[in-house]
Amino acid sequence: MTTIYSADRVRTHTDTGTIGDGSVVVNDEGLIEWVGPTADLPATFKDIAPTRFDGTLMPGLVDTHVHLGFDGGPNPVQRMMSETDSDQLVLMLRSARELLSAGVTTARDLGARSYLDVVVRDAILRGDARGPRLIASGAPLTPTGGHCWFMGGEADGAYELRKAVRRHHEHGADSIKIMSTGGFMTKGSAPWFAQYSEEELALAVSDAHRLGKRAVAHAHGIEGIRNAVRGGIDALEHCTFVASDGSMGFDAALADEIAARGVYVSLTLNVRAWQMLKAGAGGFVDHVAMIVQELRARGVRIVTGTDAGIDLAPHFAYAAGLEALAALGMPVEDVLHAATVVSAESFGLAGQIGALRPGAFADFIGVTGDPAADLTCLRRPFLVVASGTRFVPDPYPELESLATNASAGPGSLGHEH
Repeated sequence: MTTIYSADRVRTHTDTGTIGDGSVVVNDEGLIEWVGPTADLPATFKDIAPTRFDGTLMPGLVDTHVHLGFDGGPNPVQRMMSETDSDQLVLMLRSARELLSAGVTTARDLGARSYLDVVVRDAILRGDARGPRLIASGAPLTPTGGHCWFMGGEADGAYELRKAVRRHHEHGADSIKIMSTGGFMTKGSAPWFAQYSEEELALAVSDAHRLGKRAVAHAHGIEGIRNAVRGGIDALEHCTFVASDGSMGFDAALADEIAARGVYVSLTLNVRAWQMLKAGAGGFVDHVAMIVQELRARGVRIVTGTDAGIDLAPHFAYAAGLEALAALGMPVEDVLHAATVVSAESFGLAGQIGALRPGAFADFIGVTGDPAADLTCLRRPFLVVASGTRFVPDPYPELESLATNASAGPGSLGHEH
């Protein structure tokens, strides 16, 4: 059945821009049939009564970095390690619903065990569960005992890396995640140490590309960032430029290389960064603000990933990451486009999601007010439409009520993973 949604304004995130008193027509295949001024609705649709809203309709939000198997509580790793796969599946279905309630209509899971993210993805596609369009990556690839080894993606050296990429393909993963450096959440791991060489990464990435998959690198340390970039990686997660002695550094030449190679960057800002900014914290906040400015000045394409699910970063708190990104110096319009069309491009889904245009998936949200004037209106969408199906968002806590983390280091900005 064809449905028409109308609102005070429609942000298309295309060359058309924002349409005052606009409408979006959704066909029975879950695609956008038409978008434009309500007064210009084609005669074909004149007999269909629009569903009218006050506020703004805009493309559904995209989270390029989530972990459905982490619960966003005080110790998500302990919970994951203690749960059965059946328990994990229940949690992941709940996490997916939380994301959708927050207006996230497409998300990429960058770390799940036993290919449970593939199970959740397919359940959503069948309509058996409600959640965002999910891009599944399986378990992240890491050396034996390396960062997040407990997810089951251990692979040592080039041969095992390539075999793991092919195994992920065999089990239906959409993308490949590689732990180029250590991280904060795994005992015995450190984010400034590179876990794979440039040559090893290049072989794994080439196999991923051969199989039609994009490859993403968890990379904190400068050496690991460099290895991933030169190994042909498509996107960097975190990208905090941690020096070999553990200090917060920067490498201008490497930043230039990231830009020249067209690598997307997700700084994984989330509600913890938002909390630090609210508290007036400096230090690492200032370091990340510098990275944002330096990367943007070079033309690096920044996308929006929140690392949702890690310690005290629940999936429903997505909007806080956008507010943090804006507070660190990215113009609001650029934040809104990063959260939609640019993130869509990073997935290879440009034209399908991230913008309201005929032929695209009918993924959009409705918010009270104008996000260009006040990003906080994205915290609680009143309308979510995913693949043409309307979803009533579940209630969830206000951002101000969430627990905080006293840490003042990288973990408190969402880089704990």
